[in-house]
Amino acid sequence: MSYTHARQVESLNQSLSEIASDINVSFEFFPPNSAEMETTLWNSIERLAPLKPSFVSVTYGAGSGTRDRTHDVIKRIQKETALVAAPHLTCIDAGREELIQIAKDYWDSGVRHIVALRGDLPDSSEKPSMYASDLVELLKSVADFDISVAAYPEGHPEAPNPQFDLLNLKRKVDAGANRAISQFFFDVESYLRFRDRCVTVGIDVEIIPGILPVTNYNTLKRFAGLTNVHVPSWMPKMYEGLDDDETTRRLVGANIAMEQVKVLSREGVKDFHFYTLNRAELTYAICHTLGIRP
Repeated sequence: MSYTHARQVESLNQSLSEIASDINVSFEFFPPNSAEMETTLWNSIERLAPLKPSFVSVTYGAGSGTRDRTHDVIKRIQKETALVAAPHLTCIDAGREELIQIAKDYWDSGVRHIVALRGDLPDSSEKPSMYASDLVELLKSVADFDISVAAYPEGHPEAPNPQFDLLNLKRKVDAGANRAISQFFFDVESYLRFRDRCVTVGIDVEIIPGILPVTNYNTLKRFAGLTNVHVPSWMPKMYEGLDDDETTRRLVGANIAMEQVKVLSREGVKDFHFYTLNRAELTYAICHTLGIRP
């Protein structure tokens, strides 16, 4: 290691230890669909809760069945922990009246934070009747919710160009969104460039980077293909030969995410959102490195 490189690493670790007190984290979970996954989820929530995240979000797919499961998880988090629970809500499988009713029910049951999304279209040729910006507006008309929306540093898969996508995010913020959470990414530069471009169009809310600690490279490739996320050429090499070695895959995944977080925190990022995939170990280890401890 050259002297300059050693100094850079030293300075990165030094600055990380100094800024730890300012850092906020949040976690995403998804509703379990089996008894085994349910146990994993609640063990993870129990493990991560002492880190005092700003909030924890719970996803849901299209369809009221999943939404009910999301609501059950949210209610249990509220009842059994001191965490701020934020359900995902999408507008493609519900009309305005139903969405207003859902929002009122959430507000009445003590939910104050919602992650507002358009949601995936069941048929990609169909044009949605509502967009996330409409949902943000609707939620704000019901009550003064704290609203997070999605941002896409590398562009939404359906956006015709990056500028179109950026202006769409601005519409969501102008409608009343309080922050944006980014799609996961591995090219830190793409996030930093995106953050700068947000400022140029007048987006003044926090763009929280979404961090995905990768334990399974093949699953990631599938995810990335669906979500328009660029996988750097060095990444497959990191996971080469580890198909049957989960322990090493986890260490590699944690290391990549930790490097990301270090560089981002050096660039002034104070908030991080972790896509936990309902598992606590890697997220817990990365938070520990960040100085987030019970």
